[in-house]
Amino acid sequence: MQKDERSVRNLARMFALLIATLCSGSLLSGCVVLEEKYNAEKARSLNFQRLLAQEEKRTAELDSDVRRAKAELAEYEARNRELSSQVQMAREQMGRLQEEAEAIREATVLERKALEDMQRKGQSPTVKKKKTGMRKPASSELDGKRQVYDDLSISADTKVHVVKPGETLFGISRRYGIEMGTLKQINKLPDDIIEVGQKLLLVDE
Repeated sequence: MQKDERSVRNLARMFALLIATLCSGSLLSGCVVLEEKYNAEKARSLNFQRLLAQEEKRTAELDSDVRRAKAELAEYEARNRELSSQVQMAREQMGRLQEEAEAIREATVLERKALEDMQRKGQSPTVKKKKTGMRKPASSELDGKRQVYDDLSISADTKVHVVKPGETLFGISRRYGIEMGTLKQINKLPDDIIEVGQKLLLVDE
């Protein structure tokens, strides 16, 4: 009887040990599986964070490129406006130079004609003097010669001014320091009315 009881106890112990071993094995395997899952999720989370950081860095670089491109575009537009303004100013200046050159050319032609007219007028008293011999010149002849000499001196210092919008004869006379009476006499003006584009002869007094 004692031997049977002892064998039964041994069998029970062995069975209990087997059950404990099986349970511990399953627990260990379960822990290993959980640890592997945790490590996998952790690695996946780290990869996601790394990708997110890369995307944020790329987005920041793109924003910087966009800002730089906008700044360059604004600079190019400013340069374009400046160049356009310079071109417009050059065109206006060229137009003014052409107008001045045309006015100078016309003034030169007028001066040449005036000189020719005055030379023709200045020869007639001399011819009369030669024909009549030695006689005292009349006052009208002296006045004519004086007028010829005055006209010659006027032509030597003559300038031309083209009347612009808003200008008056008084303002032009003040600008060049010429009396209005002299200005009207030189240009044979009946009154103080002048027109835009009209060319006025000027003489330094």
